[in-house]
Amino acid sequence: MDAALFLADLEAKPEALFALADAWDGGDLLGGVPLDVRRVVFLGMGSSRYAAGVAALRLRVAGIDAVAEYASAAGGYPADGSTLVVAISASGGSRETLDAVARYRGRSRVVAVTNQVGSAVAEGADVVVPMLAGAENGGVACRTFQHTLVLLLGLVDRLTGTGGDISGLVRRVAEASADLLDRRGAWLDQAISLLDGPHGVYTIAPAERLSSAQQSALMFREGPRRQADACETGDWSHVDVYLTKTYDYRALFFPGSRYDDQAMEWIRQRGSTVLTVGGELPGQKASIRYRHDDDPDVALLAETLIAELIAASFWQRSPVG
Repeated sequence: MDAALFLADLEAKPEALFALADAWDGGDLLGGVPLDVRRVVFLGMGSSRYAAGVAALRLRVAGIDAVAEYASAAGGYPADGSTLVVAISASGGSRETLDAVARYRGRSRVVAVTNQVGSAVAEGADVVVPMLAGAENGGVACRTFQHTLVLLLGLVDRLTGTGGDISGLVRRVAEASADLLDRRGAWLDQAISLLDGPHGVYTIAPAERLSSAQQSALMFREGPRRQADACETGDWSHVDVYLTKTYDYRALFFPGSRYDDQAMEWIRQRGSTVLTVGGELPGQKASIRYRHDDDPDVALLAETLIAELIAASFWQRSPVG
């Protein structure tokens, strides 16, 4: 893992996204995924599971039985011919995912989503879907997380028949990412100052974009090795509110939940520090806006770049092994 290379990976996001959009237009990346399924089981760990949680929720809203499992769980839904298993592993070698998918291979149809199409997770899969994220030389899953989300949104569209404009969405996300990178001189230093506290960083997002909070918290832990944790906005008032009483509580807040005001009421009372992303909330210390941030799907795919760039700065300032 390398801080400078991680930053280079982040700076390559727009280019990689435009290439993914071109690939989407050039051929049906999900064309082999079967449609006659009764249940969808996503298997993954870390960032892969975060992305899967968003897709599973969208499928359930559409009336399709879907779950994002910890691949490390000892058991899960039983294998059968009507279950579609989506195994996600950027490296293609995640031990837990390989162990879990082995329970289904040959008995359920398996789709492997990976950045390494010749890897172990692809062996025996009925369909292999490439992430097309390129090499992450910094050793941190950042572009692969973003590309996984894109592909899973496409999978949701395919299974629900909604026919969304995925390539158009990806191009807007590339533009949003380029905007954040180009203008970082205007927002990054303030963001670093607001979130650089003695008790870590806390991230808050609505259930529909919980992956943004989870991935952001992971970035603070994985690179600069800082204390960080993620919470769903409505749940925050039941589980994390207590920390504002005793901690110098500093949060990266992704608005969009109907419970934003409930959380912010406590935050204002306790004098905690909140930096919002893509929206404004009463009581915030500052807000970071970017191109197309009024589109919830763009936000889902682009907003973690803010935490990633802050984490890269923390990491470069205080190198860790």
